Amino acid sequence: MGRSRGGLTTKIHALVDTNGLPVKLKLTEGQAHDGRSADDMLGDIGEGQTLLADSAYDSDRLHETLAARGAFANVKPMPNRVRIPAFSRSLYRFRNLVERFFNKLKHFRAIATRYEKHDANFLALVKMAAARIWMRFYESVS
Repeated sequence: MGRSRGGLTTKIHALVDTNGLPVKLKLTEGQAHDGRSADDMLGDIGEGQTLLADSAYDSDRLHETLAARGAFANVKPMPNRVRIPAFSRSLYRFRNLVERFFNKLKHFRAIATRYEKHDANFLALVKMAAARIWMRFYESVS
């Protein structure tokens, strides 16, 4: 976990599918840059797939890496960017699935309050909560 003036901080990075269900989860220090942590999470994105990400992940390297694999990176460009890559606002609206997943995570008290101080244990709690979210999605209503 990262240490800053505010204390211990942690960022949760999530890759979700088209239903908003988590596929990959990762923790980084609170002061770490988001774009650098995306490399190992995006290894499975291949031809014909689209990545929807916010402006923290905007980089030429990310766009080039995904284009080489045949994938499209629809990442909101940074406001100070000189060479703006292709960006679809209508496609970007589906990024709310990620925000909804994080909202569901906040319903778990141990994650919202971050009681666990060790990163391995905290990641385990996040993964357990993600498993509960998966189970809720496949729960029978009959």
